[in-house]
Amino acid sequence: MPTAIVTGQPVPGSSLESDLRALGFEVRTASDSADTAALLAAVPADRRVAVVDARFVGHVHALRLGLTDPRFPLAAIPGAVTAQPAGRQALSGALAREAAAGGTDLAVDGLVTALDADVHRPELGSLVAAVPADPQARNEARQAVSAVDDEAVRLKSAVKSRDGFFTTFFISPYSRYLARWCARRGLTPNQVTTASLLTALIAAGCAATGTRAGFVAAGVLLIASFVLDCTDGQLARYSLQYSTLGAWLDATFDRAKEYAYYAGLALGAARGGDDVWALALGAMILQTCRHVVDFSFNEANHDATANTSPTAALSDRLDSVGWTVWVRRMIVLPIGERWALIAVLTAVTTPRITFYVLLVGCALAATYTTAGRVLRSLTRKATRTDRATKALADLADNGPLAGFVSRAMPAPLGSPLLVTLAGVAVLTVSLFSGVTWAPVVGAVVYVLTSGQALARPLKGALDWLVPPLFRAAEYGTVLVLASKSGVNGTLPAAFGLVAAVAYHHYDTVYRIRGNAGAPPAWLVRAAGGQEGRTLLVTVVAAVLTATQFKVALTVLAVVVAGLVLVESIRFWVSAGAPAVHDEGEPA
Repeated sequence: MPTAIVTGQPVPGSSLESDLRALGFEVRTASDSADTAALLAAVPADRRVAVVDARFVGHVHALRLGLTDPRFPLAAIPGAVTAQPAGRQALSGALAREAAAGGTDLAVDGLVTALDADVHRPELGSLVAAVPADPQARNEARQAVSAVDDEAVRLKSAVKSRDGFFTTFFISPYSRYLARWCARRGLTPNQVTTASLLTALIAAGCAATGTRAGFVAAGVLLIASFVLDCTDGQLARYSLQYSTLGAWLDATFDRAKEYAYYAGLALGAARGGDDVWALALGAMILQTCRHVVDFSFNEANHDATANTSPTAALSDRLDSVGWTVWVRRMIVLPIGERWALIAVLTAVTTPRITFYVLLVGCALAATYTTAGRVLRSLTRKATRTDRATKALADLADNGPLAGFVSRAMPAPLGSPLLVTLAGVAVLTVSLFSGVTWAPVVGAVVYVLTSGQALARPLKGALDWLVPPLFRAAEYGTVLVLASKSGVNGTLPAAFGLVAAVAYHHYDTVYRIRGNAGAPPAWLVRAAGGQEGRTLLVTVVAAVLTATQFKVALTVLAVVVAGLVLVESIRFWVSAGAPAVHDEGEPA
């Protein structure tokens, strides 16, 4: 149980101690600086501790925001400061310095100023948090508290400030109340996330029946899954229940749900005699590549210096006009709009039509977003940091073969983007040449260009396009060769392989976002790297029969899935994983 030390003389009529207990704190009182230091030293080192001024007046939710968020080692609001075990030493040091400065009364705000470390200060908005100096100020602060309904503020802040049109107007108006209902019954965000996954898997099972009733049920359940998907994040924000496991679940389950549903649609279509596995795989590839474009661009530019451009300025001006904001958010076909589209089309049309519309919509959205980001990159005068360059290199997912090329041919043949484009172009031509061994030759050239692309840092204006191009090349190779095999079951096996590799790439993204670095080098080597897997698939397609090729893809999918899942689960449930909650982009 966390401990709160209320320091100073108690104020008659104050509800501070009861508010702290309601937040789960064990409350102890201290009369002066020396007493506060002694009580702080007595709290076990593995506990969170808070120091609160006895004169504090404010909303309970202000205390909650300042003292219970698990993501920050040190946090403070006016009149209160908290430290998790990682921040205890800094808090103890500051308290010792304050005590050495003389005086018996402890000013908590002065203690925060004395902290020799980064302190998170949450945005309180209309919430009140103050330390009144006299009775009149105290009365005014209490009136300010009475004037604002902190539960209404808490409920409103549970919803992401930036979300898609469908989510904002058709889901969040009631899902926030579902989140509060869950909180009051002790449910956790992870339980709601798991319920969302199970609902989506049941929806995929309904779609796999291939019947009209099954398709209708699948559409309804997919929307229900999305409601729960919104609820889990709102519950986490409402109750500040952020966790390492929650970060992993939230980061991966959305993709698992969507791609499992694609597989369910393909199975349902097959029951009706229509093979749409190539469309399902194409939809998964397109959606994953869209996300990699988002991730690469954001990682390349989020901490760049002089990060301005006329295109970005125009975008900001458009955001000041209400209707353009919603139109632009809908154009990119974010997850809410996309799932609503899939659900409705599943219920009233066929899987083939659903995939056709989805592919066209996602292609248009990808063109719009990528073009805008290319324009921003070309018009901004920004200097990319070493951290961003390393993140792009990690997202590239080059393996041992590309590493050998980089060491053997250290002199760059050209800019990373042009070298990558050349390699992808050669590989693409070879895949459609009709010559059995041409894809192998194309893949060898692709391996050479993959190594050369990272022979120097990815600091060019458009070098953030290198990881998305690698994703498109690897996934596209599997799709084309599986489509050419002509054997039943090959495309489902290819779907499984791409899903396993895509999980690895998403896992890499979220580790980087959590400032935990890329997956360990041994895992990248064991999985072969993106260029190694591409070459392997072309070789087995050339030397094996079509039936054997299907078996090889299945085995490769199982091996890759086993490697990445075991390591990913180990990392995200370990104590060393970052305690983050990703607010995400509306995609």
